[in-house]
Amino acid sequence: MDLRITEIFLSLQGETRTVGLPTVFIRLTGCPLRCGYCDTAYAFKGGKKISLDEILAEVKKYKTRYITVTGGEPLAQPNCLPLLQRLCDEGYSVSLETSGALDVSAVDTRVVKIVDLKTPGSLECAKNLYENIDYIDAKDQVKFVICNREDYDWSVEIMNRYQLANKCEVLFSPSYQDLPGTILADWIVTDQLQVRFQIQLHKILWQDKPGK
Repeated sequence: MDLRITEIFLSLQGETRTVGLPTVFIRLTGCPLRCGYCDTAYAFKGGKKISLDEILAEVKKYKTRYITVTGGEPLAQPNCLPLLQRLCDEGYSVSLETSGALDVSAVDTRVVKIVDLKTPGSLECAKNLYENIDYIDAKDQVKFVICNREDYDWSVEIMNRYQLANKCEVLFSPSYQDLPGTILADWIVTDQLQVRFQIQLHKILWQDKPGK
């Protein structure tokens, strides 16, 4: 059972609830979306086919319990699901970064799902699969990448419509180079919005390449 992998590496988690913790990133190749602000276009194609056993052996080289499976869009590869299960069976704390455009219902319930609902500014808003919200629970997180005020207002409306703050933690993140973080922070404070503001730590530390 193989997966096409772009890279496996150890870094600090740059986002989400485990920000700052040493984490192994498994970046799967391929993505059906083309977001305007995408910073991992290098993962759209190429990569190398690697077996599940080889992936687990590579992960075991690193001294951390935190694993993030990302992309591209990892769920675009069906064998992502058994990979997630194997990682959980090995006792790792596993998170999945997914666009929210593909069905998450079959994801192992032990996995922390980071579901990135696409804003209008992403240019892929129409791809959101809102049925995924039914499979989100308190350990999961929903992320909105905000490009401008329209995105912010849209995200607040979606958050309220689906009562996301009552289901899980909600993340608002400024789109890197599109919206200054201070502006988004001011909007959140002014509106007393019940969300976690986050910036991409890895962009501050290593501007040239995401996560490394």
